[in-house]
Amino acid sequence: METMIVVVLIFGLLVSIHEFGHLVVAKKAGILCREFAIGFGPKIFAVRKGETVYTLRLLPIGGYVRMAGEDPEIIEIKPGQSVGLFFNDRQQVRRIVTNHLEKYPDARFLTVEQCDLEKALKISGYEEEDGPIVHYDIDREASYVVDEQDYQIAPLDRQFASQSLPARFLTIFAGPFMNLLLAVVIFIIYFNIQGVPSDAPRFGEMIEGYPAQQAGLKPNDQVLEINGEKMMSWNEITAYISDHPNEKMTFTVERAGNEHRIDVVSREQKEENGVRGIIGVYGPTYHSIWASFKEGVDQTFYWINMELQALKMMVSGEFNLNQLAGPVGIYKATDQVVAHGVILVLNWTAFLSVNLAVINLLPLPALDGGRLMFLIAEALRGKPVEPQKEAFVHFVGFALLMLLMLLVTWNDIQNLFLR
Repeated sequence: METMIVVVLIFGLLVSIHEFGHLVVAKKAGILCREFAIGFGPKIFAVRKGETVYTLRLLPIGGYVRMAGEDPEIIEIKPGQSVGLFFNDRQQVRRIVTNHLEKYPDARFLTVEQCDLEKALKISGYEEEDGPIVHYDIDREASYVVDEQDYQIAPLDRQFASQSLPARFLTIFAGPFMNLLLAVVIFIIYFNIQGVPSDAPRFGEMIEGYPAQQAGLKPNDQVLEINGEKMMSWNEITAYISDHPNEKMTFTVERAGNEHRIDVVSREQKEENGVRGIIGVYGPTYHSIWASFKEGVDQTFYWINMELQALKMMVSGEFNLNQLAGPVGIYKATDQVVAHGVILVLNWTAFLSVNLAVINLLPLPALDGGRLMFLIAEALRGKPVEPQKEAFVHFVGFALLMLLMLLVTWNDIQNLFLR
């Protein structure tokens, strides 16, 4: 249960930050954002703030910002349709009731002749069967009512597709960018708490029950020599220990101004390329706000590079399905991280945030990267791809991604239970 709560919190944070990036830039560009949703499926909680409804949905597997103009508007008021009108103080139409008119006896009823909710913002029709045609202006912030639910209209200049190419590009890119920014912030916090790695020739924390702690070595011991060989850096120390598994080594260390010689017998640790020696000691660290900031940025770029290398292997065929992890694999890895404490959970969250950003920027349909590719194509062609064609490509891409997710999840389950 503890692991499940941590998984939900981590992905809730990653998705919220991602979608918040889309939301903020979209609003800055003047795009009408109808809904900011965390999760999919039925609503658990909803609150309206301004023109946006903020919802929490049942399935914690993603989120979205519903921007006007990304999809065709869901309402079309046709000639001959009966509607109910409500007006503001300037006698502009403020609400247009499209059905269940009997529930709105105070409305002014109109048989529509013409209605434009995007460009002219006008509605005209007949209030009486044999009466004259009447014309009304529509408030830019008016709403139409469907099944007693209000939806704000979206004038053309408030729609996603009507914005400039740079504005649309930044709106899409803002989601992955916020995940990278979140990773940097978390890594900075992590290194401020844990300390920044140092290459000084001294010991960090000892692991309980391992040879270093059992032999009497202590944190902050400065290593002068191992078996008579001078040690000038932490990397030299780890390299020497790694090359001498299951061997007795004499460490000459300086502690509080005094030299001590301590014998330690290393253990062996099996790895893909053979075995290496270990004595159970962490590297040295130091605390510095500036160094933590630099290390946070460096660590983020390190994981970006590792993700890109993994993708390169995937494209070249140097990988198998076992190297991918779906929800079950991530849950299992999170369970192992949780067992080691909050500090490692921070590190794991930052890594997942980088992973989400990089994956989202892949030029694949249904992902942010795929949408950016269509915008790049528009810039090169001088005109946008037909919306129907783009929607079809994204639909097919989404279906293929779901199929891949099912395959990876099944593989995770086999690795967890059937092997």
